[in-house]
Amino acid sequence: MKKLFLATAAITLMSVGASSAADLAARPYTKAPPAPAAVGYNWSGFYAGVMGGYGWSDRVRVDGFTTATNGDINGGFGGGTIGYNWQAPGSNFVWGLEVDAAGSDIKYSETGFFGLVPVTAEDKIRAFGSVTGRLGVTAGAALFYVKGGYAWADNRLSLTIPAATLYSQSKVHSGWTVGGGVEYMFAPNWSLKGEYMYADYSSERYGDVVNGFADLGLTTHTVKGGINYHFNWGGTAF
Repeated sequence: MKKLFLATAAITLMSVGASSAADLAARPYTKAPPAPAAVGYNWSGFYAGVMGGYGWSDRVRVDGFTTATNGDINGGFGGGTIGYNWQAPGSNFVWGLEVDAAGSDIKYSETGFFGLVPVTAEDKIRAFGSVTGRLGVTAGAALFYVKGGYAWADNRLSLTIPAATLYSQSKVHSGWTVGGGVEYMFAPNWSLKGEYMYADYSSERYGDVVNGFADLGLTTHTVKGGINYHFNWGGTAF
């Protein structure tokens, strides 16, 4: 009788356990959410920045003739940049317009003596700038570009002695410029750039009826570095 009771209890417990297990709802399978799609860099929008660098000239035009200067016209400069970029979604190509201007110490000077008095002749580019179009292609966070357009330079010729200026005349030269560079987005809204530009400025007539006249033109090379802030940054790949 005792064995029958134990057997009956065991069967009952097994039946209840099986019934409870059957009543448990099957755990639903939940698929893991997909990883967020990688967001690329979009360069569209306004930007502004500062830049500076070094410039030199390898030739000067006087009265239509070209004279080598062996890099004697050289010096530093610093200024600012503003611009706008267009980049279609999904495209690696970037179009843009850019305006820059800089104060300059690019110059050539030579001092001689008139008797015992030192006399200094100087040719100095006091400021220059450009309005250019840009075309670039992106590679990750980098933008490789070429640019070209209008260029201007404020040039001054002077003749001085320690106590006075004997002669000084400034002209604004207009011409063209072409070059290229690379810009790198190192943080949201911020980019660094390096750039080389070549400029060819038109001739302007310097002088007066006493000293005579001469047509002077100039070509320059500049290398610069800069940092830009992008107001409408469209990438979040940081």
